[in-house]
Amino acid sequence: MLLQLNIHPDREGDLRAPDLIRTEPALPYSTYVDRFGNRVTRIDAPAGLIRFRNEFVIEDSGLLDAAPPEAPTAPISRLPNEALEFLLPSRYCDSDMLGELAWKTFASHKTGAATVRAICEYAHNHITFDYLKASVFRTASGGLSDRVGVCRDYAHLAVSLCRAMNIPARYCTGYLGDIGVPVDKEPMDFSAWFEAYIEGAWYTFDARHNRARIGRIVMARGRDAADVAITTSFGVATLRKFEVTTLEMAE
Repeated sequence: MLLQLNIHPDREGDLRAPDLIRTEPALPYSTYVDRFGNRVTRIDAPAGLIRFRNEFVIEDSGLLDAAPPEAPTAPISRLPNEALEFLLPSRYCDSDMLGELAWKTFASHKTGAATVRAICEYAHNHITFDYLKASVFRTASGGLSDRVGVCRDYAHLAVSLCRAMNIPARYCTGYLGDIGVPVDKEPMDFSAWFEAYIEGAWYTFDARHNRARIGRIVMARGRDAADVAITTSFGVATLRKFEVTTLEMAE
């Protein structure tokens, strides 16, 4: 099995208690950093019930997601090489299927930031959140036609529309607790959002919630959900229970 359950290495300096994966029964494992900079755990899982657990404390700024500058969308010739991959279609982000729609809908916006905000609004309004209708096979264009999905579907649609508009965009997964917002009565889960490359930096956007949030802790980044799967099993594996809890603590 491959596990992506640790926070992203660029947040390790904020840890106030170790970010360690524990297994029951205790099993040996190794870790490596993939080509997107994510920490991946590799484990040989024997037959039987296995429990994976991770508990840590991390310090956050307490600030809302940073707002990008208002500037015209950068021409592709000015983009750094490492951003170009995030302009291309990928497994779930079939931006090549959405190009005509994107240019008809968003070409009038004068800045990259305004374009991405309009894309978030569009994705937010065209998908209805429904856990019971989640599908691991749904692409961005499928989410648009189904008009239903979960946070990954909002992110896939927004990422694909950004790429169709020549704005690099990458998929993110991580923790997003109910900090600074009304508490959601539904059980917590890992969250999906995305980052767009604007004026030389990556900025966070969230098409599902469609608002800036506090306390967003990234675990992994990639082209789409296929690159940041929480678990990947090479063989039969049945999920018996899954629980995510994110709480704000007093200093």
